[in-house]
Amino acid sequence: MSNLNDFNREAKAALRVALQWLLLAVPTGLVCGVVGTAFHLSVEYVTELRAAQSWLLLCLPLAGLAIVALYKVTKCEGVGTNNVIRAVQSGEPVSLLLVPAIFLGTVLTHLCGGSAGREGAALQMGGSIGWNVGKLLHLSDYVRRTATISGMAAFFSALFGTPLTAALFAMMVEDVGLTFTSAFMPAFTSALIAYGVSLFFGIAPTNFVLNSIPHLTLETALQTALLGIACAAVTRLFCWTLHTLEHGIPKRIPNPWLRAFAGGAAVVAFSYLFGVGRYNGAGMAVIADAVEQGTALPWDFACKIFLTALTLAVGFKGGEVVPSFYIGATFGCIAGPWLGLPAGFAGAIGLVCVFCGATNALIPSILLGFELFGGQGLELIALGCGVCYMLSGHHGLYSSQTFVTNKLRPEYASHKWRIKLKKKEE
Repeated sequence: MSNLNDFNREAKAALRVALQWLLLAVPTGLVCGVVGTAFHLSVEYVTELRAAQSWLLLCLPLAGLAIVALYKVTKCEGVGTNNVIRAVQSGEPVSLLLVPAIFLGTVLTHLCGGSAGREGAALQMGGSIGWNVGKLLHLSDYVRRTATISGMAAFFSALFGTPLTAALFAMMVEDVGLTFTSAFMPAFTSALIAYGVSLFFGIAPTNFVLNSIPHLTLETALQTALLGIACAAVTRLFCWTLHTLEHGIPKRIPNPWLRAFAGGAAVVAFSYLFGVGRYNGAGMAVIADAVEQGTALPWDFACKIFLTALTLAVGFKGGEVVPSFYIGATFGCIAGPWLGLPAGFAGAIGLVCVFCGATNALIPSILLGFELFGGQGLELIALGCGVCYMLSGHHGLYSSQTFVTNKLRPEYASHKWRIKLKKKEE
């Protein structure tokens, strides 16, 4: 009888939690889906406008000043993806004003040719919406953290059309080696709802067609492993450049107005030097060429690394995720044939590998390979991801990301978690 009573209590508790997750996931998914769709269409529109009106690139310094003013007015200076990650880790509040700030800041950056992505902005907007939905519903601190994860997943899904990757990425990116599995259902539900909203408004999911896929053999496995090693080196270079400029430039130019204007002028100058349009914006067309056509320039990845790091370091907005796609796809496209792999397929491996190494999110990266490429060549893509993840080091795009477990050895990475393990063993 006691077992039956225990079962009934557990069933009722599970039902209450399920209803709570549903109450959280539905509004979060709907709001993130609508705002995410508007954001996607806005970035797409200004990208096409800039391509047709190349003189807009010259306005980048003025756009930088506008972004500084926008962040001062909304009191969001210094707020970014790291703050959203800390909201999940420690319950740090996230201002709702971050949504219009990063939305408009990213649109201005893309309108005038800053070299940035959009997923970083998506994580910030989604995290802000999720946290504030949790606050509106008077949820507890820990449930509010789950709401933040759900918002991140929903917005990511609305932009890329990859709901499963979005949910797992939002659950795993904060603490490497630790997964908030209890957040899966609200995060995945929010992601599915947001994905449905984006489809309703005609946003097609991001996917690529691979034209030449090698069979899984010992030879192709070795070739892929070597490419994974090379991608780990590129990932380290990308993250080092980002953090070096993000810390170095503000020290040399502490005035944010001067930094944005001078930095914008520098991005314009380097854009004309490297090739106007090729390295500005997110660069989805270049990514598609590298993966589907197997074409890229040998210096594409290096130019994108530098211009993205410079763009973000001087105060422009967007994200680092799509640039990591660009860097990986163009590098893989060039390096792959030297190793004996088809250029396009190597570009696909490079895209996922650099994303994996930069975000330290192994499982979501493999799922991203499945959702972007329809499962084609998934074993080799997973192998490349594993090698790159292992060798890319204990650092990444986000400084607030913590490493719970060591990437090379089966042990806890931080002193705090080693103490917890020792107590458990005792």
